[in-house]
Amino acid sequence: MGDSEDRVTAAVVEAIVERAPRVAAAVPVAAAAALGRWRPDRRVRPGIPDPEAIRALRELPGWLVERLHGALELTVRSLPPVVGAAVGLGDGVGGTFAFASLTTEAEALREARFFEARWPGAAEVIAGLVSRLVGDEAVAGLLGADAVGDEEAVAAAHGAAYLAVAVVTAAAVLGDAGCDKVAAQVGLGLGVASALLPSRSMPVVYKEAVLAKKRVEYRLPAFGSMQVAVREHVFALAEGSLPEPGEFADNGLVEVADGGVLVRTGRETGVLEVRMRVLAEPPVKIDTQGWHEVVEVSWPARLGDATFVGPKHYNHRRIATPPRPGDLRVRVFAYGRDDVETETYELVVWEAPPAPSVVHARADRLGHRLRGEPEPAVADLPEAAYRWIRQSALSEAATVTVVVGLTLREVLQAFGADIQEPEPIEDLLDCDLEFGPWVTVSEVDGFVLAVEENGVRGVQREVLTELSRRGRAASMFWNVNAVTRLSFARDGELLASAELGLPLGADPEVAAAVEGLDFDDWQDRYAKGLVAVERFTGRGLTVDDFDEIQEAGMGYPLADL
Repeated sequence: MGDSEDRVTAAVVEAIVERAPRVAAAVPVAAAAALGRWRPDRRVRPGIPDPEAIRALRELPGWLVERLHGALELTVRSLPPVVGAAVGLGDGVGGTFAFASLTTEAEALREARFFEARWPGAAEVIAGLVSRLVGDEAVAGLLGADAVGDEEAVAAAHGAAYLAVAVVTAAAVLGDAGCDKVAAQVGLGLGVASALLPSRSMPVVYKEAVLAKKRVEYRLPAFGSMQVAVREHVFALAEGSLPEPGEFADNGLVEVADGGVLVRTGRETGVLEVRMRVLAEPPVKIDTQGWHEVVEVSWPARLGDATFVGPKHYNHRRIATPPRPGDLRVRVFAYGRDDVETETYELVVWEAPPAPSVVHARADRLGHRLRGEPEPAVADLPEAAYRWIRQSALSEAATVTVVVGLTLREVLQAFGADIQEPEPIEDLLDCDLEFGPWVTVSEVDGFVLAVEENGVRGVQREVLTELSRRGRAASMFWNVNAVTRLSFARDGELLASAELGLPLGADPEVAAAVEGLDFDDWQDRYAKGLVAVERFTGRGLTVDDFDEIQEAGMGYPLADL
C-alpha cells in the first residue's frame, strides 16, 4: 500500500470513528436486526453481471432498503466528504450513455446502480476499502462485538454497526467524487454491508440470545417433517456436530452420542423425509403397527434445540427438540430399511428421566444383522409390485378399475364417455374446469384397464354394476386426504365396496382377494388394494401399462350420469 493510500485509509478510519456511532444510532432497531440476520440466496443467477454489492442490494427486501434509506437520509446528508477518498475510482464515464431502471425499483438501488454505471468498478472499490477497514483495530471496536440484550438487540447492534461503517465509507468516497446524492451513498453502503455481513461472525452472545428466544417461544406439542441428509448409512438428530457412529450392535437402529442421537439407515447416502413429534407428556401407548423396527433410548440434551441436518435448498418446516438442557426420551420408528425405495422414519421425543433402551419391534433383516441375530426369511410381499405408483402421476389421487367381459367401447360407455371425442391428456390436465372428470383406458389380453387421475367414476355403484354385467370388475380409489375405497362387482351385482380395512361382506371370492393383506398397516395400503383388484379380476395395472396409456396421450371426458 502506497503513502497516498495509507493517508486515505487513515482519513477514512478517522471519519468512521467519528461518524459511524451517529449513523448506527439512526438505524431503526427492527430494520437493523433484519439486516444483521440477513442471509441472502447465494444461488448463481446467470445473466446478471452486477458487482457483488449491487447484487446483494437487489436481493434485500424492498421494504428494508426503503426503511433504511429513509431513516439515514438526514444523518448521511450531513456527512462531509473525505478528501482523497475517491482516489481509487479512476476516471468516470464521460459523454452520453444509456441507463435503464424500473419504476418499482427502490431509489437507493437505482442511484447506486447509476453511480456504478458512471464510475464502473466503484462498488468493488468501496467494498475492498470496507473489507480492509473492518480489520483496523479502531474500526473493529465499533462492530458490535460487545453487544448485549435479547436476540433482536444483539442482531440489531451487529447489523447497524457494519451498515454504519459501510455507509460512512461510501459517503466519504462518493462525496469526494462530487456525488452528493444520499440515495447513492446509502444504497452502495447498504449493498456493501449486506454482501459482507454473512461472512462475519455474530457477537459471541448471539447464540445464547437465540436460544433464550426459542425457549420463550417454544410450545408443546410440536410436530413437523424435514428433508434429512443421509451419509454413510446414518442421519442425526443433533445439537451440533457428532462423533463417528459405532456399529449399532446394541439395538440395531439407534445410538446415543454426545449432543444427539444417530439413526442407522438402509440407504448409504441421499435424502429422506423424516417426521418428528415432540410431546408434552409420555405417549400413552406404544403402537408398532406398520413399522419394522421400533427402538426407544434416553438422551441427555446439553443445551437443547436439536434438529436434523438437511440440504439447504429444502424449505420444510424446521422441527427441533425443546431448547433447554435436560433428559429426553426418543422413540425411533423405522420402516423399509431392507428396501430403500420405501424407507420411512418417525421420531417421537418427550422429556423423561434416563431409562434403559428398549427394542419394541424387530422385524427387518438389517436390524437382525447389526444385532448379530439370525436374519428372518425374505418376505414375499405382493404389494411391492405396485410401489411404482408412488413415483407416478397417480401418487396423490386416482381410481384404477379393471374390467373382464366387456370391450373397450362398452367400458367407455359405462363410464359415460364418448369414444369419438378423446382429448389430449395435456389439455385435460390443464383444463379441469372445462372438461370435468375424465378417464384413460387400455385393452390388454381381454382385460380393459381404466385409469382416472384424481377421478372417482369407477367407484360408483351404477358404473361398477354395468361394467360387470358380463363378467367382473373391481376398482381401487385413493386421494390425498387418505380416503380410500375398494370395490368388487360380478355379473351385474355390486358385491362389496368399503374403505380399506373395513368389512367387505362374506363373498368367498372377495375374501380370497383380500386374504393376507394387512390394511391396518398403513404402509403400501393403496398398493395392497391394487393387489386385491388384480386377484379378483385376474389382471392388474403394471407400470408398462400406465406408460403406454401416457404415451398414447389421449383421454375421454365424462358426461354426467
